Amino acid sequence: MSRYVLPDDAIPTAWFNVLPVMPEPLQPPLHPATKEPVGPDDLAPLFPMGLIAQEVSAEPWIDVPGEVLDILRLWRPTPLVRAERLERALGTPARIYFKDESVSPAGSHKTNTSVAQAYYNHAEGTSRLATETGAGQWGTALAFACAQFDLECKVYMVRASFEQKPYRKILMETWGASVVPSPVDDEGHPGSLGLAISDAVRDAASREDTHYSLGSVLNHVLLHQTVIGLEAREQLALAGEARPDVVVGSCGGGSNFGGIALPFVSDADVRLVAVEPSSCPTLTEGSFDYDFGDTAGMTPLLPMYTLGHDFVPPSIHAGGLRYHGDSPIISSLVRGGRMEAVAYPQGKTFEAAIQFARAEGKVPAPETGHAIRAVVDEALAAKEIGEERVILFNYSGHGLLDLSAYDDYLHGRLVDT
Repeated sequence: MSRYVLPDDAIPTAWFNVLPVMPEPLQPPLHPATKEPVGPDDLAPLFPMGLIAQEVSAEPWIDVPGEVLDILRLWRPTPLVRAERLERALGTPARIYFKDESVSPAGSHKTNTSVAQAYYNHAEGTSRLATETGAGQWGTALAFACAQFDLECKVYMVRASFEQKPYRKILMETWGASVVPSPVDDEGHPGSLGLAISDAVRDAASREDTHYSLGSVLNHVLLHQTVIGLEAREQLALAGEARPDVVVGSCGGGSNFGGIALPFVSDADVRLVAVEPSSCPTLTEGSFDYDFGDTAGMTPLLPMYTLGHDFVPPSIHAGGLRYHGDSPIISSLVRGGRMEAVAYPQGKTFEAAIQFARAEGKVPAPETGHAIRAVVDEALAAKEIGEERVILFNYSGHGLLDLSAYDDYLHGRLVDT
């Protein structure tokens, strides 16, 4: 195994903004009541102006505040690792590299944006944040970030994950967050990210001391995650690679995939592959349309691939990928043909995740297993035609708090839906 580690002072000091280089401009979000394009004043009850400005900025680079950098330095730059043992197990001529985002305090990539969001809210005087979480990765990351800036944190956790993943709840509470299952008004409902977003938005809208914080989908969230791909470009150069042939990431709302892929959008020869669950196939089977980001219809209408805001996905273990819509940026790039999308049933993703764990020694989150499934298939395709291929993927989070999912798979209880 070869690791490529940047020096501490090589952490990106500016985020890469893909909006100026998008092949087509994004359509604007629409107000849920008037159906007119939303303006800054419409978003001000939910977000600080610093984030609202980033949502529409045309600047190609946006500086990372020093206070944010100070916290990101706790774990960034993250390692780039060549998965040589997996390559040998597959017998492939492909060279596989993964960006290890599991080394963050919360165990995933989500802290890259949670720290930034907590900072901008704190800077503008907000004292409390409300949010939703699927598998718990985002709620954990925001709980950590709020602890750094002395903010109160309320997390609405999708009920299926609340019951499947109790240790994520404990980790959030350890960092001071209050965690409740969603939906709050139906104890028999498995929940969905759309419903949990409705609960969190309703909370934020009802209190003057509270803003809403979202872990994916929106432009500013993907912006903050580009530190992943920016570091990976430098590290691939250290490894002697001119560029990757394909960049892979699991995709629910789009922040994980966007973080690794967006810095490569202008590299026309680099394929960008989003991987989603076949039980929630937003990009592969959804329709491109304006739709609400939440189930109750309280959020702005976004131009995106969607399965319908009232769609409730099955209770798969990859709770972070159980979202009816997707990022407008990712949706636009898929629609325009710059990005590809594939979907897998969860049994196939756990098969690949265990193969990776036994070769590389790291147990991936169920969400990350989707990316690994596609990586394995890319590597086997390269083997079949005898082609060298450089594959880069985002190891977006570890699965050490998801072991009940592995227990279900290993003992035949995992059901494909």
